[in-house]
Amino acid sequence: TRQYPVFVGHKPGRNTTQRHRLDIQLVTVMNRTLYIAARSVVLCITTSPLLLTEQEGEEEGYSEYKLTWKSRQADVDTCRMKGKHKDECHNFIKVLLKRNEDTLFICGTNAFNPSCRNYKMDTLEFLGDEFSGMARCPYDAKHANVALFAEGKLYSATVTDFLAIDAVIYRSLGESPTLRTVKHDSKWLKEPYFVQAVDYGNYIYFFFREIAVEYNSMGKVVFPRVAQVCKNDMGGSQRVLEKQWTSFLKARLNCSVPGDSHFYFNILQAVTDVIHFNGRDVVLATFSTPYNSIPGSAVCAYDMLDIASVFTGRFKEQKSPDSTWTPVPDERVPKPRPGCCAGSTSLEKYATSSEFPDDTLNFIKTHPLMDEAVPSIVNRPWFLRTMVRYRLTKIAVDSAAGPYQNYTVVFLGSEKGIILKFLARTGNSGFLNDSLFLEEMNIYNPEKCSYDGMEDKRIVAMQLDKPSSALYVTFSTCVIKVPLGRCERHGKCKKACIASRDPYCGWVKESGACTQLVLGAK
Repeated sequence: TRQYPVFVGHKPGRNTTQRHRLDIQLVTVMNRTLYIAARSVVLCITTSPLLLTEQEGEEEGYSEYKLTWKSRQADVDTCRMKGKHKDECHNFIKVLLKRNEDTLFICGTNAFNPSCRNYKMDTLEFLGDEFSGMARCPYDAKHANVALFAEGKLYSATVTDFLAIDAVIYRSLGESPTLRTVKHDSKWLKEPYFVQAVDYGNYIYFFFREIAVEYNSMGKVVFPRVAQVCKNDMGGSQRVLEKQWTSFLKARLNCSVPGDSHFYFNILQAVTDVIHFNGRDVVLATFSTPYNSIPGSAVCAYDMLDIASVFTGRFKEQKSPDSTWTPVPDERVPKPRPGCCAGSTSLEKYATSSEFPDDTLNFIKTHPLMDEAVPSIVNRPWFLRTMVRYRLTKIAVDSAAGPYQNYTVVFLGSEKGIILKFLARTGNSGFLNDSLFLEEMNIYNPEKCSYDGMEDKRIVAMQLDKPSSALYVTFSTCVIKVPLGRCERHGKCKKACIASRDPYCGWVKESGACTQLVLGAK
């Protein structure tokens, strides 16, 4: 894999001692452009076939244009004064979203004083004023956060304070009132690590892991969660939940190996967007064992209908601080049912959530947790990987692979720079249980990606780009462009090419070679 194009943020041949570490935080592909959000800079590269070329003396493919946003010296000085290391007192770009057709929305940690800006999409020209990134962007680059725009409003999940004590799921910008989760209430959120947010139907769903309050007798146990909020939530009344969510509910995600005693994978690592697969809307998620345990990883699939169904089920409660958590009897659940969206089929008489009765609002304030966990499809992991020294942390899915766009290929990325590639199939007995392992790739390029002799092989992100037939694999110091089909490894052996079952590869009779198929080629 050494021959794959590598982007390191500087021209070839430049003295590596002069460059600072890129510290890439996230990557995204929009409008045929790869955006790389890093320390004090966003690099933009056109995802054409020329991208990331690295022939001697040729400068093509190196950051075509970039946006630089450094923290002001006053912010850096304050950051240092508060006891932070100079390497932490930079502007790490943690949010990069398309706000509308011609506006980019960008937020950075700004030396522990988070800020946001709007930029013109095509020219990267700074628009308007800089404004606070509090509750939209973390203070510390090490903190995980998620953000998305839905119907002109920003939904974000992060921490709102320097000490990272107040975790929040927040809605801001746009016409609707600003809303947040209840402050310093461990029933709502307890030291969460946010992984993903998806817009689906009337809800925004947040995927995260957190310390499980319902397991407090067992010490600190981390559970994976999914939470919902209504897009039309307007907050509570002036008496209860004012300027706070009235529809926030959360449930455990169950990714376990069945048996006499279930073996649970609790450390949620990554979640895909909603994929339409076999007539169902699903998300795939990677999980691992805790870091102080033996390494193991699993991929579980969840049907969006199953997630919605759990939120219409029973609630969980703890009657006293020492008692165990038990389901709430149905007769004690107030009407209208907590967690439903105002104006929906059963709630026509409530035009807005601020009209909900106090009983409903008080109940959801004290009962955000559902009793049942969301089951994975077929109640077992789709894929398991144990007995190896790495954990799987990232996932990318192509649900329309192959010349007829009728295959699903899953790429799994690990903390050691290794990528596993699978052909996902549905067998006779159910969903996604008959999958074919295609190949294992060691992507990390130590010659180009190591910095000061240090190797950081953890995959930061994997972005699939169909038009350029590439998987962009991001490490903290570099981005590597990997072809979706590595067909040349089968050489001129027709049998090996066809037997590989790789939907990206095909045998070309004229050239007598195994070749990556272009979209639309038959």
